Amino acid sequence: MLAQLLYIVVPEFFGTAAKAGPSHVVLWMLAVALFFVPLSFVVAQLNRRMPLEGGLYEWARLAFGDAIGFLVAWNLWLYAVIYMALAGLITTSFVAYAVGPNAAWMVTSKWLALVVSCVLILTMVLLARAGFAIAKWVTNAGAVFTLIVLASLVMTPLLQAHGPAARFNPLRLVIPPLSVFTLSVFSKMTFGALCGFEYIAIFAAECRSPERNLPRSVILTSPVIVLVYVLGTSAVLYFSTPEAVDVVATIPQALSRSFHSFGLAKTIVPLSILMLLVNYLATFNINFNGCSRLPMVAGWDHLLPEWFTRLHPKHKTPVNSIAFAGAIAMVASIAALTGVAEQEAFELLLVWAFAFYATAYLALFAIPLLAGKKLGIHVPAWLRIGALSGLAMTVLYIVLSVFPIIDVQSNWKYSVKTTAVILGANLVGIAIYRWRGTREPLAAP
Repeated sequence: MLAQLLYIVVPEFFGTAAKAGPSHVVLWMLAVALFFVPLSFVVAQLNRRMPLEGGLYEWARLAFGDAIGFLVAWNLWLYAVIYMALAGLITTSFVAYAVGPNAAWMVTSKWLALVVSCVLILTMVLLARAGFAIAKWVTNAGAVFTLIVLASLVMTPLLQAHGPAARFNPLRLVIPPLSVFTLSVFSKMTFGALCGFEYIAIFAAECRSPERNLPRSVILTSPVIVLVYVLGTSAVLYFSTPEAVDVVATIPQALSRSFHSFGLAKTIVPLSILMLLVNYLATFNINFNGCSRLPMVAGWDHLLPEWFTRLHPKHKTPVNSIAFAGAIAMVASIAALTGVAEQEAFELLLVWAFAFYATAYLALFAIPLLAGKKLGIHVPAWLRIGALSGLAMTVLYIVLSVFPIIDVQSNWKYSVKTTAVILGANLVGIAIYRWRGTREPLAAP
């Protein structure tokens, strides 16, 4: 449950939702009804029927064959690696907020962001090599700290004794304007903020009773996640306007303003921000472990070279796959920071990562629609309708991901770059799969 909460509650999407202004509550409600609820039931069903190491990759491979399974794993792997490339930008922004105005230079220093990225990626590599004996405690700490910080943020407006506090209404319903910008924000709130329930299933073989505990974790954490997102976004907007929200460090920005009126900012804010930073480090840890398992499992299925299946003699972790993922994450960090401002670099990495994730989700929602009979899974009509709704929301996210929600140097360059990365990466994945098909099958490890 802590892993699910940590993985799905993504702090940067509070800033995305805040861009919608007071209409965010209605948009959250629509996102939950059209995407989150269907996702919860689809993942719970698949977890119960196929508790396999590799999660969505194995579900898609068994449902649609090796080629689709490989592309799903490829997109999930790209998502995890590119998301890791955000580490430097996020860490420098959070530390700058914790230190105060004297550290403002850190936010605009690309060299510092690159150095921090490399150090953090190396740390993730070492943690991944050591396995979950250590990593699970990082995950648990990140989840607990996140809930504490967000609870503090939500409670602060309610504790205000004067000013506009009486007007604080976290559940205010405002009809959103119909525009491309609103649809773009909505798609990011829907998929970006609420996806992830299936990711923990990658570690099914490393969990106790996964066919029972994974579905339970999905059902029990769903209402908590929704409540945290709605109340947290309202608290952010209480202390900032949609235009002034910092999409890189939304929560630190709100925390610094929330505790300022109490005269406690100098002591509480740095501690809260550093606690929230643990969330990112713990999430990166899960992502990195996940992306290292995918090439290993694909190697077991003879879809990648046996080199990726080599295990650490003591910890039994895929050492070669981990090293390869770390190297690609460093390259992605350098590429994203080249020639653009830090906010645009952050938005590009975030959009690219979740666009790859969304591409894999096309297979997730297609399984109950097209392959239920093949897998021996009874799919009632209501679940088919939910899967169709989830599929439509995923397609909407992919299409609208090319439209920026922040000011960028060039809108058309942003769109062209995003489209080229998504299509180009998948063409590379197809080429790798076909190349592997010309090789002799490997013996199972």
